[in-house]
Amino acid sequence: MSKEAVLAVLKRATEDIGFYGQLVKDYSAALKGYDLTREEAMRIGTGDVRWIQSHTGTKLDEAVIQRVFIPLLSREAY
Repeated sequence: MSKEAVLAVLKRATEDIGFYGQLVKDYSAALKGYDLTREEAMRIGTGDVRWIQSHTGTKLDEAVIQRVFIPLLSREAY
């Protein structure tokens, strides 16, 4: 597991709307190039805040939760 890579993805998702759009549309493709395990990528892509916090040992900032995870969890899946 790469705590740094997970946190880098979250930071970029809050700062780069284009990247965030890719993350929402196809997280697997958006996360290529990051040193993430399959599970880490899936947990980010599905918005598993608890898992991310417990596995990175970091309590996510409320702004990250509001800007990244709430919209991610609210998206419609067709």
